[in-house]
Amino acid sequence: MEKWWKEQAVYQIYPMSYCDSNGDGMGDIPGIISKLPYIKSLGVGILWLSPVYRSPGEDNGYDISDYCDIDPKFGTLSDMDELIQKANALGLRIVMDLVINHTSDQHEWFQKSRRREAPYEDFYIWRDGNGKRPPNNWTSFFGGGAWAFDEVRGQWYLHLFAKGQPDLNYRNPAVIDAVERVMDFWLARGVSGFRCDVINLLWKDSLKNGFPKGALVGSEYYIGRPGCHELLQRFRREVLSKYDCFTVGETVLVSPRKARELTDPGRGELDMVFSFEHMNADCWLVKWLPRKFKPQRLFRSLVKWQKKLPWNAVYLENHDQPRSVSRFGDDSPASAKAILTLLLTLRGTPFVYQGEELGMTNFDFTSMDDIQDVESKNMVPTLKKLGLNDRRIFERMRKASRDNARTPMQWTPGPEGGFTTGTPWIKVNGNHVTINAETEEQDPDSVLNWFRTLMAYRNGSDVLKQGRFRLISREKDWIKIERRLGDERVIVAVNWSSKPVKLPLVGYPVLSTHGTKQLDCQLQPWEAVLIEEK
Repeated sequence: MEKWWKEQAVYQIYPMSYCDSNGDGMGDIPGIISKLPYIKSLGVGILWLSPVYRSPGEDNGYDISDYCDIDPKFGTLSDMDELIQKANALGLRIVMDLVINHTSDQHEWFQKSRRREAPYEDFYIWRDGNGKRPPNNWTSFFGGGAWAFDEVRGQWYLHLFAKGQPDLNYRNPAVIDAVERVMDFWLARGVSGFRCDVINLLWKDSLKNGFPKGALVGSEYYIGRPGCHELLQRFRREVLSKYDCFTVGETVLVSPRKARELTDPGRGELDMVFSFEHMNADCWLVKWLPRKFKPQRLFRSLVKWQKKLPWNAVYLENHDQPRSVSRFGDDSPASAKAILTLLLTLRGTPFVYQGEELGMTNFDFTSMDDIQDVESKNMVPTLKKLGLNDRRIFERMRKASRDNARTPMQWTPGPEGGFTTGTPWIKVNGNHVTINAETEEQDPDSVLNWFRTLMAYRNGSDVLKQGRFRLISREKDWIKIERRLGDERVIVAVNWSSKPVKLPLVGYPVLSTHGTKQLDCQLQPWEAVLIEEK
């Protein structure tokens, strides 16, 4: 029997933007609880929550000040217990974000470490500088240098992300013990696993100067190092193996070979990884360096990973990525349906981000004043150094900012999209009057109802859940794949363009994004079709 996490789809919730229950403009856990029947109706089986821990919010919760408590803006620990219990009663499992490369600089551990209080003196990576300069030339993922000077301690600390996110020191056994206690705290409380944030960055081999060229100076000393594998094996052995749970790792610049190592059951590290190669279909390695999107480039990467990994974590958007229908489609419901069809028919565990099932699009902000994202704000000086003026910088934000995925969930055509009765923490997209759950519920041809139809088919199809993957053919704007289990197979053909395409189709058509399908060897613009052969 397959593992349960191979049988079900994951629905990611960004709590700040999902549903506000008390009118303060911030989504919360009681709001999520109120939407559990809706989530159940989608056909998913797992909910992944972005961080709800205590946090000062410099990086929207990815800067954690207390791993074992809920931030008051989201509710209470009792609310979290209620969410777990009520979700489980509906057959839904909860997976939490595990952010353990760094903490907030407001965490008790850091506050005691900066004062050199035992046993926290070496919980973080502290070093003397070179005169008034930082210890080395490493750069941050969020732009600028990766070191900050602390006046209290009189030393520099490493932060691969925001200044308020100091990196933990995994050479200290006490740090490992503390992190394991955090995992055990939540697993014992009933969560079913973790999405592990930037998990392949934990171990730093050295603090030498990095090669001075490239976007991430110093990364050769901390991405996917052997010490990280040893840490993951220990976490599995000491904590995770005691529970029926799974882990999926966000892995920076991971190759298929490295991904196989991380997910090899015999090594006992992670169950799945998020790779990012297919996210380069419209950019040069990082999203801030754009290039024209080509479907063929996306197909090539997805197929490569399907072939090279026994099991994939399959996704096209999340809280860190722009909306897929805007990025890879044309913002139309037809393109949203076609994109979802490929996502839900690839081999692996599908990860769907809130609003993706509605065809939610990138934001419609008009100026940098609307941007909330710390990464986006920190990138402005870097983009200016590249010669971009204010207009071009904002155009880059419109395409790449993380805020594209963080605008509030669009529930109704009414004020603020039904997200809140107050003023939302970030603007609601103006297209909520047409793209929203309430309106799409009533439209049999909506993106939402296509998603439910497709999920119902997937949930009833052993071929799609377990079958082998094979690429039949792909061209510039279309792809045709096969999923096979024994003598049964499902053919999936997707037209990734606004023009009709001709391609050979034989068999029994069971689903089409355009309604009843006659096999006429032609796919209409943005049409996707599933064909059974037994």
